[in-house]
Amino acid sequence: MSDWTSKLPEAARTYIASRRVDEVECVIGDIAGVARGKAMPAAKFGKQTSYFLPNSIFLQTITGEWADNPFDAFTEPDMILVPDFSTATAAPWTADVTLQVIHDAEDQQGNPVPFSPRNVLRRVVDLFKAQGWTPVVAPEMEFFLTARNIDPNMPIEPPMGRTGRRAAAKQAYSMSAIDEYGKVIDDIYDFAEAQGLEIDGILQEGGAGQIELNLAHGDPVRLADEVFFFKRLIREAALRHDCFATFMAKPIAGEPGSAMHIHHSVVDSKTGKNIFSDKKGGETEAFLHFIAGMQNHLPAAIALLAPYVNSYRRYVPDFAAPINLEWGRDNRTTGLRVPISGPEARRVENRLPGMDCNPYLGIAASLACGYLGLMEGKLPRAECTVNAYIDSDDIPYNLGDALDLLEEDSAFRGVLGETFCGVYNSVKRNEYKEFLQVISPWERQHLLLNV
Repeated sequence: MSDWTSKLPEAARTYIASRRVDEVECVIGDIAGVARGKAMPAAKFGKQTSYFLPNSIFLQTITGEWADNPFDAFTEPDMILVPDFSTATAAPWTADVTLQVIHDAEDQQGNPVPFSPRNVLRRVVDLFKAQGWTPVVAPEMEFFLTARNIDPNMPIEPPMGRTGRRAAAKQAYSMSAIDEYGKVIDDIYDFAEAQGLEIDGILQEGGAGQIELNLAHGDPVRLADEVFFFKRLIREAALRHDCFATFMAKPIAGEPGSAMHIHHSVVDSKTGKNIFSDKKGGETEAFLHFIAGMQNHLPAAIALLAPYVNSYRRYVPDFAAPINLEWGRDNRTTGLRVPISGPEARRVENRLPGMDCNPYLGIAASLACGYLGLMEGKLPRAECTVNAYIDSDDIPYNLGDALDLLEEDSAFRGVLGETFCGVYNSVKRNEYKEFLQVISPWERQHLLLNV
């Protein structure tokens, strides 16, 4: 076994077994969370000492255009890619034996590239660690399986199930509904097992063809890596069965959107005790400070939790998505929910992020709000004990307003890094400008001959 293969996690070594590795994919998540990088023969990967990519990959918009770098002339200097072998995992849908390895981005002086999303998340985690805290998260992934859609002008339709009927809506938690596309689910389980990824549970959500996949709690960077991997494997599993998997926040009109709820707790790094619970099992001031930080800084974070124009179609009243910053115990109408749990598992669930967010940036932004709350020591508003699905001015309702709020919150930007926030703003302003130049079918239908 060569030097580099000896560094692989157990699941990757098991996948290889006695076979020869044909290819290694050197991957890194861009601003959108899209896997960028390069593939190379395994023999070359084992011999090569340096891997390079231009830093402009973090300036590419979701449409493929290039945003301006607000800090440098556009010279596209190379970054050094550093493999994190703890992330090495199979690509089990490929015809040959292929491994994926997530890489970290450093500049040519060996410093972390500040606008690489994985580095942004690690920066936030390190701020917790500097205070003697270890943040713990558990993301929930919602997504839709849909019929193939090869014409962007046509509406998205639910997939065809094994009964020959299209997947039905309003079937939350139905076992027979999820059996309709059981072969896709089987492949998701098989791919996850081959990759060494743990699934805490899969269930049918409320939308037609909508599924929720839960992950066990753990380290924020590792969990973001897993969401990054899961998005790719789920898409590949769907394609095997003539359908698409989409993580758009609102792919189908009239159906609920897809969220990435994030559960948060914080433990004392020395004792391992949850700082949200005291010795008697009650709630601590730190617990309330964390909630207050989310209430005070989530408006600025929305630009990262809802990163596209489509994201704001999920924030509508009475459609199972929170549009508020209220908090409540076991209250799913609030944006910040405290689930039922024992003292050791006391946590705060942020229900605002959409599944279209970059997992590194979504988790980083959410944790940043809680961190600021712990540092500021403020108290939250009174607990909401009623239905909070009401109109609210707590959060922005379009990407332009969200970016304005991000620019206004200097404390939040300081936690994520000013350089990153400048690059992110440049990319998102570019995308928003492009969207505003598109004329929609609604405009043509209702305005063309009537105004």
